Amino acid sequence: ISQQVLDMNHAEHVIEMYQADPARIRIIHRGVDLDVFTPEAVSSARIIGLAERWRLPDGAPVVMLPGRLTSWKGHHLLIEAIERLGRRDICCVFVGEEKERGNYRSALERDIERRGLGGVVRLVGGCRDMAAAFMLADVVVSTSIEAEAFGRVIAEAQAMGRPVIATDHGAARETVAQGETGWLVAPGDASALAAALREALGLAPSAREALAGRVIANVRNDYTKELMCERTLTVYEE
Repeated sequence: ISQQVLDMNHAEHVIEMYQADPARIRIIHRGVDLDVFTPEAVSSARIIGLAERWRLPDGAPVVMLPGRLTSWKGHHLLIEAIERLGRRDICCVFVGEEKERGNYRSALERDIERRGLGGVVRLVGGCRDMAAAFMLADVVVSTSIEAEAFGRVIAEAQAMGRPVIATDHGAARETVAQGETGWLVAPGDASALAAALREALGLAPSAREALAGRVIANVRNDYTKELMCERTLTVYEE
């Protein structure tokens, strides 16, 4: 291997599996487009229109899981965590189209009804305006069962100043600093996820504002499209 341009997880894998020289590996993270994912760029009309289309209840805190409807995204885990949370004054929104063959959506709907969460958890389908969607969220969650190489949802949500909770594996360990820019929870642990949700939803306005500043800075310092391009061009120059 002459040179690899990777994220940190892939880099570690290449070093371990192929005894690659770490000095010859370059880590380049995927970049967020700040022309799109910036709070100031999203009009109130876009946010209100999306809230009306999804029929979100007025004043209810919104927990959002963006991602296609596929089992490895861990929707069932969030449903269980919402049940453990024990709150009926919130709205949990699954944003994404069904991609698996079979009846995964139907299985989720049955799980929701079985747990008595029909008025709390809803599936709203795909969304073409995720910047506005993130602005509706009080907390954005990634419950992927399998480690993701990057997972742009968490980075994009941070760019919009949203509190984030992610599974403690894969690239989430790079994009989320526990207790500083979000929460990391053990894979498959619905109890830990519920505890993180309770903490995120319970943030005081001042703490939420401070967190928003940290997560926006986190993305602008390390995860922009411009930085991705610059670092890639640097590798070509080498």
